[in-house]
Amino acid sequence: MKRTLYVLALGIFGITTTEFGVIGILPQIADTYHITIDKAGWLLSIFALIIAISAPFITLAFSDADRKRTLLLVIALFSISNILSAIAPSFPFLLFARALPAILHPVFWSVGLAVAAGSVPADESPKAVSIVFGGLTLATVFGIPMATFMAEMFSWRASFVLSAVINSISFLSLWIFLPYIPVSGAKIKISYWKILGNRSLLFSLLLACLMISAMFSTYGYLADYLKNITHMTGSEIGVMLLIFGITGVAGNYFSGKLLSKNKERTTLLFIVSLLGIHSLTYFMGANYNLMVFLIIFWGFIHSGGFLISNVNITSSTSEAPEFINSIFTSCGNLAVTIGSTIGGLAILKIGIHQLPWTSIVLLGLSLLVFTLKSLTKM
Repeated sequence: MKRTLYVLALGIFGITTTEFGVIGILPQIADTYHITIDKAGWLLSIFALIIAISAPFITLAFSDADRKRTLLLVIALFSISNILSAIAPSFPFLLFARALPAILHPVFWSVGLAVAAGSVPADESPKAVSIVFGGLTLATVFGIPMATFMAEMFSWRASFVLSAVINSISFLSLWIFLPYIPVSGAKIKISYWKILGNRSLLFSLLLACLMISAMFSTYGYLADYLKNITHMTGSEIGVMLLIFGITGVAGNYFSGKLLSKNKERTTLLFIVSLLGIHSLTYFMGANYNLMVFLIIFWGFIHSGGFLISNVNITSSTSEAPEFINSIFTSCGNLAVTIGSTIGGLAILKIGIHQLPWTSIVLLGLSLLVFTLKSLTKM
């Protein structure tokens, strides 16, 4: 059972490294193809946009497909995509190669999370899902820095070769170790519009969108904030981001344990804790020693956001778990885009020092939605 969870986590590690590993190599790609950095940024944006749009539809299209073969197909496509990216002769070709696996990306998440949650008793499902989410956290800690390191040592094309190798290893692990996962033979007629009309689900989706947007409106520009406000050097910022990711691994595991005990208290604790951290970041951001201390706790709290959001959404209804996970995938990618956009606009309009206020406001709205959601249950 645990072997299945770890194999799925390895798959998440591979596809997440592919999705976000490009962040550290955008300047090199821009130089190679003689384009501006904002145009190169479409390599990241197009990925998230396709996921946000396609997730529910592509998941429904694969709802009756063999689970193991489906997961293998997704990972194989990611491996091919990285190989094509590594040899891309032009930027449009590279953009196509990047967009290709994004279409099936939601299928791996929705099937993988549903399999993880269904492989253990209901009260243990948050812990199981947290193991799979650990693949995302590890990609942040190791996958993305490794991709950037390969680009520095060789070229940006070597980063895609690394991602291809990671996904190939994941493919072999899934093929060898993942057991056969049967598809239910019973055809149950499900009204997806009725599911989406579930008030608790809608509140959970709105809450997740606000929380994840709050997470990324400041975190997406953390390196720039530490450089300009805390006055850290490039190497110091690198160490801080590594610490952020390492503490995030522990935070993700701890969130899973807390969610198994009480989902509402864990969600409230997350919002309030992150609200406090961003407030201290704004008022004490110029204090070097305090920021080092804050980064440790920030990474620990931040990493649980996706897991908490997922558990809130999936626990809102017991129907069509894979469809619900696909909705979560759309919601999460849309929220990352919203948060990053808000943060970028804030830096442009009111300056980098005011950046934490974007997260503070979004977390305040999250607290309001959480309160309204709780009141509707009374």
